[in-house]
This record gives sequence, structure tokens and C-alpha cells, in this order.
Amino acid sequence: MTGSEETDNIFATGDIFANRELVRVGHVPELARVVGRDDEVNAIGQALGPATVGGPPETTIVYGKTGTGKSLVTRCVSREAHHEAEGNDVAFQYAYVDCSDYQTEAKASREMARELAANLSVGVDVPRVGIAAADYRDITWDLLSEYGIDSFVVILDEIDKLDDDELLRSLSRARESGKSSTHIGAICISNKIEFRERLNERIDSSLQDNELVFDPYDAEQLREILQNRTDAFEEGVLEPDVIPKVAALSAKEHGDARKAIDTLYEAGRLAEKQGTESVTIAHVDDAVQRAEVNRFEKLVGGTTPHVKHILHALALLTADNPEQEAFRTHRIYTIYTKLAEQEGADALSEDRVYRLLKEQSFLGITESNHTGGGQSEGSYLEHRLLRRPEIVIQALNESEKE
Repeated sequence: MTGSEETDNIFATGDIFANRELVRVGHVPELARVVGRDDEVNAIGQALGPATVGGPPETTIVYGKTGTGKSLVTRCVSREAHHEAEGNDVAFQYAYVDCSDYQTEAKASREMARELAANLSVGVDVPRVGIAAADYRDITWDLLSEYGIDSFVVILDEIDKLDDDELLRSLSRARESGKSSTHIGAICISNKIEFRERLNERIDSSLQDNELVFDPYDAEQLREILQNRTDAFEEGVLEPDVIPKVAALSAKEHGDARKAIDTLYEAGRLAEKQGTESVTIAHVDDAVQRAEVNRFEKLVGGTTPHVKHILHALALLTADNPEQEAFRTHRIYTIYTKLAEQEGADALSEDRVYRLLKEQSFLGITESNHTGGGQSEGSYLEHRLLRRPEIVIQALNESEKE
């Protein structure tokens, strides 16, 4: 075998995907691929409509759970508005800022300036550090002026993650204060319906009353969304029952299109790794379990080895006693001490384990309830695992190997 042949084999991707980008989280497709959100598309379109003819865009607050299409619809419609404005000989630009990544006023203002510069395709140097938030915004105002931008919209995704309201205040008052002659608006995206109630009164009074709520997708909408991405796969690769299965599972558990698309992608990746010619329901089941394991690993990733031993003990008890849901602290403690000894660690006291179990209940990993044991035993605490035991055991075993 030659060196070239070896390299070809190393980088071979199989015959599952035709265009995997279509099923990658974060991909912004053409507006025609956005399904199940016609009313929301029209509402965002109406808010941006004035900007496509050189007028002021309407600031809008968008609410909804994760995976309901808020970011997707907003970015797709903003891109379409840009094209529409070009046809009207109007200079409309937008910038997308993910506030979960840029949580301070300075970082979010810097990202706004960088996004605008990138969309304008100009080689403007936006310093990463060393200047104030207001200076970053001045770069934005200068770009808007220099390139004759008529209207500008900033999409502030997960705006509730920002540490203050200063950026939104500055955007809402930029024209009035003489900072910019461009019509400026914002689309504020939040997972929290009470977001507006937290705003400074002066900022709230300057916003329009445009509020839009995205509801979770139902099974039929999820099925249509996934069906619209089937060309991510080679023809005939997806077995007929794969998409209905993913849609039904996703609708039942969360109504989250992002997770549904990711499950479909992971099922394809598993088929690709196994060298099979098709994606089956078995691949979907494995992909769902893999996602659960990954989420649990992240959930307990920063905990101590002792907490992991305690959870492992509860998971083993749950797996070995399927007829029983909850277990007393002492039973968990007995198995925990054995696991700790196997790892060469000194076991904590039973009282400390009791307290750590109560902490896991607070974090939503377990549930702890007082139970009456009759006159002879009195009241005691029982603990129930809120995840499937096989998921917990697999996640903890894998985390120990890292």
C-alpha cells in the first residue's frame, strides 16, 4: 500500500452524507428551508420592512425556548431583507451577536463592530482588547457613516446573558443623540419571557411594543423540518422510518428543532463510522443515548470524584432493582464506600454523603423525599435518580477514563 493510498483511507468519509452542512447546528439555510414558522417569518419581515426602503427598522423582542427557531428565522429574514434592500438601491446591514459568548458590554460592542466590518467586506482593524465599549461602538457609527448605510439592525441573541443594558440603550438612542444618522434597530432574542420586565425604565420606554413568542415545534412541524434537510444525505440512505422516529421523539421530549436536527446528524455519523449503507432506527436510538450521555457528562463534569461515586452507587442500585425507584441513604452509602475503596480513596462519612445527595437533588440530578417508615423506624430520606441508570453509569465510566 502506498503512502497516498493510506492517506485516502484515513480521510475516507463513506457514502452517507451528500452535504452534511445542512444538518449541522448553527447552519443558516435559505429562507425557503425554514418551515413551520410562516407567521413568525412574516412578523420579523414586517419589522424589517421599513429598513428595506431606507426607513427605520422596528426594534422587536423575540421570546421562546431553545430550539424553537428564534435565531434561525431572525438571521434568515435579516439576510433576505439585505437582498431586498439591494434591489431597492438601499444600503441595509445587520450584525449578529451571540450574547452567551459575549456577555459584557465591551465584548458585545466589539463583536457588533467586527460583524459589521465583515459584512461590509472592509479590512477594518477592530482591536480585541484595550479600548472601551463606547470606543467599539464609535467604530460601528463610523463604519455606518463612511459606507452610507441607510438602516442597520443588530440581532442580540440570548440578550438576557448580557451583564447590563448599556448596549441596548446606546442602540436605541444612537440617532437621537447624534451618534449616527443611520436608522438603527435591534432584535432582542431571549429564552426568558420576563426579560423586558428587567429593563431599565428609560430603555423600555424607547422600545416599540413589538413582541413575538415562538412556541415549541410539534411532531408534524419537526417532521417537515427534517424532511426538508434530507438532501444532506445521499439518495436512499435514510430508511423510511428514521425521520418519523426522530420527529416523534423530539416532539415528545422537547419540541426542539436544533436537537432534532442534531440527532439526525449523529445517527448519520454513527452509520458512517460503522461503514453501513443506510441510516436505521437503531442508529437513531444510539444517537439519542449518546446525546444523553454527553449531556450528563457535562452536568457532572465539574463535580468531585466522591460525588461521582455516590451517583454511580445510586445508578447501580436503580439498575439492579428495577421494581424500586428510591433508596435510603444508608443503602447508597454501603455501595459508595465499596466504589471509593476500589479507587483507593478514603470514604466520606455517611452524614456527608447524605448532604451531597441533597445537593444533587437541588441540581436536578436526583430527587430526595422524606418517607415515613412506621413507628419503629420513623422518618427517613429516600433518593431517586432522575436519569436512566444506564446513561449515568456509561457517562461516569467514560468520565473516569478521561
